[in-house]
Amino acid sequence: MSSSGAGVRRYYTVTWDQLHRDARALAWRLLESEPFTGIVAITRGGLIPAAIVARELDIRLIECVSVVTYDEQTRGTPTITKPPTAAGDGAGFLLIDDLVDTGTTARVVRAMLPKAHFACVYAKPEGRKLVDTFVTEVSQDTWILLPWDTEPQFIPPLAKRGPV
Repeated sequence: MSSSGAGVRRYYTVTWDQLHRDARALAWRLLESEPFTGIVAITRGGLIPAAIVARELDIRLIECVSVVTYDEQTRGTPTITKPPTAAGDGAGFLLIDDLVDTGTTARVVRAMLPKAHFACVYAKPEGRKLVDTFVTEVSQDTWILLPWDTEPQFIPPLAKRGPV
């Protein structure tokens, strides 16, 4: 999940290389936590970080939960389109997402998996308290541009773009 876009004034662009490094840093931090029997990836944004963390922690049991909260234009009521049935109440499971923004998705998934350890790569202040482990905090007014949402292209130098 990217960002809601409300009040956005900044962009934080994440490349594939950076996402890989940050997801490995998340795995490094999780090594200190209890051993996990499985991972629940929050789709879609949590799929790639979950794969990287699963590799680094040598976890083979991977489940997913699909929660549709908003698209690129509008925010709606969270709808669970695929529950994480193999994870039970989350005991022994690691819950992974790319980021936590306002916490809307996090609250829904936390209610389903109250005993899971919730980790994400990026966190914003409004949702940070819902996460057990994260790597990088960004301001609430920042839109995180993840690599699957962007493509490399030319942009003019700052001096030629006018006020930021």
